[in-house]
Amino acid sequence: MFEISFGELLVIGAVALIVLGPERLPTVARTIGALVGRAQRFVASVKSDIHQQSQMAGLQELKQDVQDAANAFRDQVQREVDETRQVAQDIAYSVEPVGAAVQASASELARIAHEASHPSESIAPEDMLAAAGVVPEPQPVVDEGQLDLFAPPATTSASDQSVAEPRS
Repeated sequence: MFEISFGELLVIGAVALIVLGPERLPTVARTIGALVGRAQRFVASVKSDIHQQSQMAGLQELKQDVQDAANAFRDQVQREVDETRQVAQDIAYSVEPVGAAVQASASELARIAHEASHPSESIAPEDMLAAAGVVPEPQPVVDEGQLDLFAPPATTSASDQSVAEPRS
């Protein structure tokens, strides 16, 4: 800060000794030291305040940046929600005609079922299936009382064999 050499300090000290005298020089030196210390503490305090203010300004900028990012994100989400709602409404409007057709088909099926349960004339179940486009597979007729000579023989377990064989 100040560029004072050692020689200049000696000249200042000699002038102070002559002007102030040996009795008052130590008291003045202590007072000057205290004032210099106070000035250093004041400068350190000002530096600290400036540093805190610069950090606060940085934090304020950071806070503003975060707030702006949050607002942008909220706006984007709101736009997406609005678009999704619009698509859902479009789908609902496009499904209404399909819903009316399904309701008409359901009422037609209910009418057919009612007519089937209260037929004015007898309709065979096979005719109903054929009208619906379903062709049932013919089921083989099985007579339980008839012996099937071509069927594989039934296996017997070891416990059945021990019962079937006489003991000697």
